[in-house]
Amino acid sequence: MTGSAIDEHNRQRRLKGVRALLGFCLRTAAMLVVQALVLLAMTALLSGRDTLSFDAAILVAAVMAIINAVLWPLLIRVALPLTIVTFGLGSLALSAGMVALAFYAVDGKTPSFWTDVAIAFGLAFVSMLVAPLLDVDGDARHLRIVRRRVKRNRRGNRTDVPGVILFEIDGLGEGVLREAIRDGHTPTIARWLSDGSHRILGWECDLSSQTGASQAGLLLGSNWDMPAFRWYEKESGRTMVSNHPADAAEIERRRSTGAGLLAAGTSRGNMFSGDAPRCTATMSAIRDRSRSKARDLFAYFSDPYGFMRTIVLSLADIAYERLAASRQRRSGAAHVDRKGMYPLIRAAIAVVMRDLVTALLLADIVEGVPVSYATFVGYDEVAHHSGIREPDALAVLKRHDRQLARLERATAQSPRPYHLVVLSDHGQTQGAPFRQRYGETLEDVVRGALAQGDVFAPAAVDEAWGDVGAVLADARQEPSIGGRMLARATRSRSVDGTVALGPNREALAERKATGAASERQLSGQPTEAGDADTSETDTKEAIVMASGGLGLVYLPSSPERLTVEQISEAHPRLLDTLAAHPGIGYVMVRSQEHGALVIGGAGQRRLRDDEIEGEDPLAHFDATAADHLRRHDSFPHCPDLLVNCMYEPSCEEVAPFEEFMGSHGGLGGPQTKPFALVPADWSQPASPIVGVETMHEALREWLAQSQLRAGTKRTPVRLRRRRSQERF
Repeated sequence: MTGSAIDEHNRQRRLKGVRALLGFCLRTAAMLVVQALVLLAMTALLSGRDTLSFDAAILVAAVMAIINAVLWPLLIRVALPLTIVTFGLGSLALSAGMVALAFYAVDGKTPSFWTDVAIAFGLAFVSMLVAPLLDVDGDARHLRIVRRRVKRNRRGNRTDVPGVILFEIDGLGEGVLREAIRDGHTPTIARWLSDGSHRILGWECDLSSQTGASQAGLLLGSNWDMPAFRWYEKESGRTMVSNHPADAAEIERRRSTGAGLLAAGTSRGNMFSGDAPRCTATMSAIRDRSRSKARDLFAYFSDPYGFMRTIVLSLADIAYERLAASRQRRSGAAHVDRKGMYPLIRAAIAVVMRDLVTALLLADIVEGVPVSYATFVGYDEVAHHSGIREPDALAVLKRHDRQLARLERATAQSPRPYHLVVLSDHGQTQGAPFRQRYGETLEDVVRGALAQGDVFAPAAVDEAWGDVGAVLADARQEPSIGGRMLARATRSRSVDGTVALGPNREALAERKATGAASERQLSGQPTEAGDADTSETDTKEAIVMASGGLGLVYLPSSPERLTVEQISEAHPRLLDTLAAHPGIGYVMVRSQEHGALVIGGAGQRRLRDDEIEGEDPLAHFDATAADHLRRHDSFPHCPDLLVNCMYEPSCEEVAPFEEFMGSHGGLGGPQTKPFALVPADWSQPASPIVGVETMHEALREWLAQSQLRAGTKRTPVRLRRRRSQERF
């Protein structure tokens, strides 16, 4: 490059910097004027305060900006525990204090507390509406903080090798996504498809079709012996729950080889870490303080306007949920109870957790992390309670799509190029719950068919409350003032390594007591007072668990899996009662003579050679159903009886054993049909992707191809071809 060319290049860079600075100053001035007008309007409307002059309002707005820039990052570190425990209301009160301080600095007087709260709320609401119109990047402050924090890492990550952001939309099926694109609910994804930068790839997950099994396969490369979201292990008397931190860590210990999908990256808000060295709000790593770092949360909370925006959106979501639930009830449509604490936990999942995980991904992009995987659970949570195509579920999906646009903009500030990949772990199938349709639960059906004894159905750990509890458990372990204060604030709710919230408090306490009693029995220790009441698994004839439309029935009288011959001898009516029930599609059992059998109300199928007697119980299910069941049958912890609810293919409806309108966990309909939205130049798989371990291998291959295309000299990721059955 000649000297004149270099001079011209430098001149253009200086002009670009001047224009950027001028634009920033103009937009900041415009925002100050808008905030001043809001202050004028609100002080005029609220009683007990003289109307401000415009000059005074400008000064108050400017002082608030300075206070927020200087004091907020310091105060939020101390007040963070209160903020988290109160789902953001503590932050609202802190913002009100900032308003009072700004008024006092200008004219020596302060409004009342509730006036300060109203002004703080109003400023956040108006800023949220006006910022996009002024082309003010709402993430700019957050990204500036992150750039300063990761300045050294940014230099080390400067490369032409593309990074990959894996954005999981939990529970979104391929069919619903295509409909949403057609109807305008996902404009960012639609634009990518229209531009030709991406393509949609449908694939099929495993049985069971739920996040625990799917993420273990996607991130660790194996989901072997995970029969459901929850299952019972006869040899230890232990109930395994995929989203419980202790159980998730144990599952990862069993399945991990140390070379998971994220071995060189980060895990954000997931169930399993993928062997990532850095994790936040990741169930399997919460107890591993060498990897789980809650300090990444502080950058998110350090921006007062960003977090106030989250609070405003949370309150709006609560109001929207109440309206949507009322509309669904008035219409006469089938529905589940959405009262009580549900609107609050929905806002925590669909808004707070969404914004938190997005902020973490934005930071990863600015730092230049090679690969990051994050789970967005909002659509899954709302679709469970509303329905997979209900307006409020699709509204949540549209907000997820907006996060993709934020991430796309942030890539301009990254030290490396990025591929943005969107995928799901499973879908959902619509259908009113089993109890609503037939007036009884699966537990009731089993109880009525036993020859003797009773049923134990462990209290279910709610996934949404568990996710929020995991964030608190992660943050409370941080060795800082905020972490210590949060630990003290949540001490009474700390149960077995997590923070028990809502209905999970009772469920986790029961689980802990039952597990402790079982461990004492196995080790030969004397029983303690209360064991006879808490160790229900020892006194009940059957243990029944539900995972969406999949039911697991264990008969704990034997430490081994019972055969159909043994089951029929002990409980002659049990198998026939289950198979003949109109709400049950099939029951899988193991025969001593014939191997695995799939039994329906009018026939059975022998899985060893697919010989059918009478009507094929799998006729209504996909052609791959028998293969999924054969794999499931080989699991050491497969239940004595595996029960799948009914499936009606004409309307694609199921009757889940849990109280959900949209469900997953078993077979039948779109619950096993997730998707992947991948860059168009990534290779086309040679055959359909069936099973999450196959998708794991595809992802590893795509990551390796991206590195090779960039001309990097790094050793490409070696694909691991293995039989997961050999890894137990």
